[in-house]
Amino acid sequence: MRFLITGGAGFIGTALANRLVAGGHDVRVIDDLSRGDQTRLSPRVSFTRGDVNDIPGLWTLLQGVECVYHLAARVHVPESLQYPRDYNAVNVGGTVSVLEAMRDAGVRRVVLASSGAVYGEQPTQPVREDATPQPGSPYAVSKLAAEFYVRTIGALWGIETVSLRIFNAYGPGQPLRASFPPVIPSFLQRIITGGSVIVHGDGANTRDYVYIDDVVDALAAAATTPGIDREVINVGSGVETSIADLVRLIEQVTGRDAQRIISRTSPGVSRLRADLSKAHALLGYAPRFTLEHGLRQTISLDERFKR
Repeated sequence: MRFLITGGAGFIGTALANRLVAGGHDVRVIDDLSRGDQTRLSPRVSFTRGDVNDIPGLWTLLQGVECVYHLAARVHVPESLQYPRDYNAVNVGGTVSVLEAMRDAGVRRVVLASSGAVYGEQPTQPVREDATPQPGSPYAVSKLAAEFYVRTIGALWGIETVSLRIFNAYGPGQPLRASFPPVIPSFLQRIITGGSVIVHGDGANTRDYVYIDDVVDALAAAATTPGIDREVINVGSGVETSIADLVRLIEQVTGRDAQRIISRTSPGVSRLRADLSKAHALLGYAPRFTLEHGLRQTISLDERFKR
């Protein structure tokens, strides 16, 4: 098959693109490199530096494409509180631009990378796809709006659409920004190098951490599985892990003691865990990596964590 991956030089996009070309597919990537790193892409991936709001540029890349993976987005919750207009322009406006270009080029399917963040605080766990979203940040709002645009416009224009609500993905190669770094690579680096980690409150707040290879399994299945038009599907590990337990597990797999700094600030959403019943039924999705296995893989495959 021939694919276009928007935001394909990012963490998830790179893993997906490299998996697809290794499987013999023709893969094109567009990324503005504001966050991505094209050097991690396989030489067999056709890379274009560009903006998803550039519809004429998308027309060229979409010729002959059978499925689009729309991953291009700004993804940092704290940053979205400061720059909500930017998040709306990229995450919502960029999605509409991609859909317009797909309509004109006659592409049949789009897979949207949405987020478990759209759920916000929920009364019961694990969360099912029919739970009422309670987005707690401009980032989460933008992802939910993108889902509605994809589903509505897809139905109007005859484009098959699938939205995957990806929970906390992690794995080797995940970028470590100076501001708002993802928790797992940040904690790994700090604990391995003898630095300190910040634990909010009693560390009881939980998240669903899903290894990158499992995320790519779900994305790959969503491109070709029949009968899933306009579906919204959770992608996670199905396991709820507290920050306190995460720190203890990293101590175990690294053999290092963590220096904890206790913060009394709010940890945000208190609990989050994906119900994977729908993913299993529709995509045949079953996570292959426990958190311990995923952490060990991350350490062994990422040069930053080798000491």
